[in-house]
Amino acid sequence: NEYSAFWKCVQAGAAYLFTQLCKMLVLATFFPGSDVAEGSLDVVGEFLKSTVDLGDLVGLHLIMTRVAGKGQLKFLVAGVGWATAELIMTRFLPLWIGARGIEFDWKYMQMSFDSNISLVQHITTAALVWLYSRHDLNKSFTPIVVTLLALSCYKPLIVEILIHAVGLGSWTLLFAKFLFTGILGTIAVQLYFSLSQETNSYKYN
Repeated sequence: NEYSAFWKCVQAGAAYLFTQLCKMLVLATFFPGSDVAEGSLDVVGEFLKSTVDLGDLVGLHLIMTRVAGKGQLKFLVAGVGWATAELIMTRFLPLWIGARGIEFDWKYMQMSFDSNISLVQHITTAALVWLYSRHDLNKSFTPIVVTLLALSCYKPLIVEILIHAVGLGSWTLLFAKFLFTGILGTIAVQLYFSLSQETNSYKYN
């Protein structure tokens, strides 16, 4: 039933928690923390951490295989449920407690914007995972989808490199995340529409 999407989002959130637990176990077992000088960037360590984020793609794929319905319902449920669980686990308490304080601080506004960007990012990633799993996807689009998925996984590493190499400020970094996510989302939407048009034309022919 497509109208029970709320509980499917809850299940997606539970899958997020399980996936993060598995990632933490993998990181603690195979990639122990290294001693790095303060203010410097451990590129290899960050690369390995971002590589473990490939588990998120597996988690999103498993969620979508359990959701019955149309394609757009599958990746919307997976993306919204995933993003909501991340928001609750990482940003809810700071926003709820800090933003209600007497003194206004712009960091809570930035955190809110960042949460919305993350929502779009997760829906985009879920859509790309769904596109990659489609057997009727044009083979010429496969390298594009794989590249976009890799960029999604290694986004934290790219952000860290920008912070240390360019010295981006908080607002500039937020705009860079918005631009990065906007470009990925726009390309993903175009790929989705291309697949939909090809599927419709095949049905009518």
